[in-house]
Amino acid sequence: ILLEARMSDKVCPESLKKFEERKAKAAEAAAKKAQEEKAELEKKAAEYKARGEKWYKLHLQQKKEEVDLLRKARSEGKIYVPPEAKVALVVRIRGINNLAPKPKKVLQLLRLRQLHNAVLIKLNKATIKMMQMVEPYITYGYPTKEIIAKLIYKRGFFKQDVSKSRIPIQDNKQIEAQLGKFGIICVEDLIQELYSCGPHFKEANNFVWPFKLTTPRGGYSNKRHSYMQGGDWGNREEYINTFVSKMIQNESFLESLLFNQNTHNKHQKKK
Repeated sequence: ILLEARMSDKVCPESLKKFEERKAKAAEAAAKKAQEEKAELEKKAAEYKARGEKWYKLHLQQKKEEVDLLRKARSEGKIYVPPEAKVALVVRIRGINNLAPKPKKVLQLLRLRQLHNAVLIKLNKATIKMMQMVEPYITYGYPTKEIIAKLIYKRGFFKQDVSKSRIPIQDNKQIEAQLGKFGIICVEDLIQELYSCGPHFKEANNFVWPFKLTTPRGGYSNKRHSYMQGGDWGNREEYINTFVSKMIQNESFLESLLFNQNTHNKHQKKK
């Protein structure tokens, strides 16, 4: 009985009380912050969706106007000449062997430092001359919005302001943190800015790290000859989209195994 009385009279230390209070306050603050972030994320998600739909409708409208102009010219017996491209997609297809200092420096200025690197370049007098100087080492053309989106989603990395590190684009917050001051807050804004060569193309293009691609499926035709002569280097115009799509691995190793297994099973059933 005396022992039980002494145990009941024992009080909790003051330090333990303060620790429990701090722990409860921290948990409450964390829960409140998580709830606020969730509400903000839902609000942002609606804005991202609205922006994506806006750019998609604009793209469809532009395509429809182009088709209408083409049909109108055809009906009147004229020839429709589409506007000149503003952006080029440039891919380096040669390495460093037997590379003279001048082309090497130009390739560095174009941010094409490695084999199979790809960049988007704004077309003007200066950049066209630079591309002509290194034409035997590159292939280029005029990208569609679909191929730019595929590059951003599948091979998109960005350069961080502080550390200059190569970080994968995984969240719209990463884009908004560096390009939000230019009105670019999500991936769809970034794709639209790069495709349309908008007023902040330079900032958006510098934000994106050069795309690192692989050897095209099926290999090269002939690197020593131009594309016009049945080779690989030079201007491909709109056919650059087919070429680059072969350099992006669209399926993982596991997916390819499953596809091959399904194909094999179908053939077995037919037999």
